[in-house]
Amino acid sequence: MSKTPDPNSTGASGSKSNREEATIKVPSKDPKKKDDKKDEDLSEEDLVLKQQLELYVERVQDADAGLQKVALESMRQEIRTATSSMTSVPKPLKFLRPHYGTLKGNYEKMPDSDVKKLLADILSVLALTMSAEGERESLKYRLLGSQGDIGSWGHEYVRNLAGEISQEYGKRQSEEAPIDDLMELVQQIVAFHMKHNAEPEAVDLLMEVEDLDLLVEHVDSTNYKRTCSYLTSSAKYLPGPDDMLVLDIAYTIYMKFEEYPSALVTALYLDNTQYVKQVFTSCDDLLRKKQFCYILARHGQTFELDTEMCAEDEERERLQEIINNTKLSEGYLTLARDIEVMEAKTPEDIYKPHLLDGRASAGASVDSARQNLASTFVNAFVNAGFGQDKLMTVPSEASSGAASTSWLFKNKEHGKASAAASLGMILLWDVDSGLAQLDKYFHSADTHVIAGALLGVGIVNCGIKNECDPALALLAEYIDKEDPSIRIGAIMGLGLAYAGSQNEQIRDKLTPILGDSKASLDVLAFTAISLGLVYVGSCNEEIAQAIIFALMERIESELGEPFARLLPLGLGLLYLGKQESVEATAEVSKTFNEKIRKHCDMTLLSCAYAGTGNVLKVQHFLGQCAQHFEKGETFQGPAVLGIAMVAMAEELGLEMAIRSLEHLLQYGEQNIRRAVPLALALLCISNPKVNVMDTLSRLSHDSDSEVAMAAIVSLGLIGAGTNNARIAGMLRNLSSYYYKEANLLFCVRIAQGLVHLGKGLLTLSPYHSEHFLLSPTALAGLVTLLYACLDMKAIVLGKYHYILYFLTLAMQPRMLLTVDENLKPLSVPVRVGQAVDVVGQAGRPKTITGFQTHSTPVLLAAGDRAELATEKYTPLSPILEGFVILKENPDYRDDQ
Repeated sequence: MSKTPDPNSTGASGSKSNREEATIKVPSKDPKKKDDKKDEDLSEEDLVLKQQLELYVERVQDADAGLQKVALESMRQEIRTATSSMTSVPKPLKFLRPHYGTLKGNYEKMPDSDVKKLLADILSVLALTMSAEGERESLKYRLLGSQGDIGSWGHEYVRNLAGEISQEYGKRQSEEAPIDDLMELVQQIVAFHMKHNAEPEAVDLLMEVEDLDLLVEHVDSTNYKRTCSYLTSSAKYLPGPDDMLVLDIAYTIYMKFEEYPSALVTALYLDNTQYVKQVFTSCDDLLRKKQFCYILARHGQTFELDTEMCAEDEERERLQEIINNTKLSEGYLTLARDIEVMEAKTPEDIYKPHLLDGRASAGASVDSARQNLASTFVNAFVNAGFGQDKLMTVPSEASSGAASTSWLFKNKEHGKASAAASLGMILLWDVDSGLAQLDKYFHSADTHVIAGALLGVGIVNCGIKNECDPALALLAEYIDKEDPSIRIGAIMGLGLAYAGSQNEQIRDKLTPILGDSKASLDVLAFTAISLGLVYVGSCNEEIAQAIIFALMERIESELGEPFARLLPLGLGLLYLGKQESVEATAEVSKTFNEKIRKHCDMTLLSCAYAGTGNVLKVQHFLGQCAQHFEKGETFQGPAVLGIAMVAMAEELGLEMAIRSLEHLLQYGEQNIRRAVPLALALLCISNPKVNVMDTLSRLSHDSDSEVAMAAIVSLGLIGAGTNNARIAGMLRNLSSYYYKEANLLFCVRIAQGLVHLGKGLLTLSPYHSEHFLLSPTALAGLVTLLYACLDMKAIVLGKYHYILYFLTLAMQPRMLLTVDENLKPLSVPVRVGQAVDVVGQAGRPKTITGFQTHSTPVLLAAGDRAELATEKYTPLSPILEGFVILKENPDYRDDQ
């Protein structure tokens, strides 16, 4: 209530009469505002002010310097003390507008003196409302003026100056004129902005004048987080190399304020190993180092700690264990137990045949081996990582191993390979028990079973590193066997187990295969891809040479085959996300046979710019898709995928890419339409957006069966691990719609398995750390599968269905698991809700909306963010995802 007691009110009615009083007051101000607009009838005080100012203007023209000075001082006082609302011009400026010309003329005549500088200051402020567009008079007079405190003239003035500085800077750069006086002014403006919570404006100005290093001096502990969040989020929209420069500054600032986890994430984005080491060496706290190791493990980074980073041998081993991801299986099962989904599911539980009408269930007569193969995959995807299921790991009855082998032999020939490998998927990340259970298949007489077991070993070790390299020891001897399926099993297994590790032994073992003229094309393709995975994003010259020679030496008839198109993909993976580094190799690829030249060029470009959001490259790919050919061209498929690979980096580009792909569906040739669903799948992987879901649902009934198959698999991919009920319903309907068509039904089953991936606990999204970091190995696995799907019939529906297991590389638990200082699970309440983008917003806005409070471990859907709902612990990482270590808060007091 108002502080002065209201004489008319008594007791409780006080508030009421106050309110009435307030409502009466408002209209009395309104007429005055209207009068302001008409200059004739000003209120008395305004008239007095106007006459005052006119008097000052006359005095300034006086010959007496003393009088001039007094007049200018008073004028300055009036301007500074005038307050204005957001929409109107301050009164003194308004009344001085007609005299701007007079004052300017007067300035030119005045002799140099302090008084002249004072006038320049005033003119600089008046120019704010008066100067003609592009004249930059405000800046001109500011530089001629007395260089006093810049902030005293108010925010709007400073903001206007900043805009004029960036124009002037551009002009001077082109004329190569000196810029020292400008930079002094920039210093002042930046200091002012940083003090007044306008960090984004300071950053923008420094970007315009190309001097971001200044920022590091001006940030302090109150504003560095906001400054860095603006830097990192604007980096996505900057052209290279500026984006790297901006992130470099963010890294420097984070290190300056010892915000190590954020510095580490930025270092990983920059892919700078030196920086990662620096984070470890700068931080002394062992617990925090453990948190860094969890971040590295989630990123899939192979990283060896040395004595500098951690001096104690025992501690270093413990940290290395975390980086090697050995505890992933344990954490995942903790989550599963907590959510109570440990019980194994059968494919029937997923298909839910009882919900369909009669005809579909009668369709069981269709090629039963094909159906069993589909069930093998569904079973593997759904029970991934749980270590138990009802087909492969059934506890053996009296006769040892009879039950578990029985399902294996319900599959034909190459189907057995996928069935044996599915055991690896079920025991995902659990290396010891996985290898023990796969062992029995190595003694089989059937080559396909052995091939599957080899692949299974790779799958179990996927993303887990082990000191004694069991995968290499087991698989190495099978690489040079005669049988191509065994060779492929071993090669693909090595690719999965050592993805991203840049392991030289594997390079020495696999590169010779590329030079072997007797090796079949499929073996070559898998070798190229495995090498691409192991050396993903490394730009390794030696391997690139080997793949290029392999492509050059093949006879022309082979280059038209589907597998020949996977060789350039292996080459592309070496340059994943490395932008310009690919140019030399791309030049060489222009000398290839014309059957594959264009295809190779598109593949290399799309890989090199994957996840960069580079607009020019997206335009380039769209241009390639706009061409129409008589006979179907294979290079347009990779171009369409290229659009998605480049644009998946940030939300805006992603929405625009989805719209562009809609146009391609309408105008593109058939081979483009086949690739569009796959591109949509990559843009919305494990994140089912309704508009994309509808598009894919429409395409799943397309008259061209290849388009329909791609759309069905894509439905599975966008819903992967989400248990999305709407997609599950669509797929059930499709299974009854296509009950007579074996190929399409197979795709529907695969999609059903994917939607229930890991019973809804896994995600395939390659992005993590609040959609900031892109895991190269995960993206490589997805892209490999999508490339294979460009030719469904030959590869996935042929005898190479195990290419689906490349998805293992992208599979990660979508969990938040909080652990205590001894790394044991610790249940605390957290709020989980949709993440809100708060970059550059004032104050302390809420970072999540529509939240629910759960106790950890919890699942995080796409676009979700978590925050602790208790003050008792402080998290050691600002990003609550995956494993987060909590430390007890020493200042916490219980309320009781």
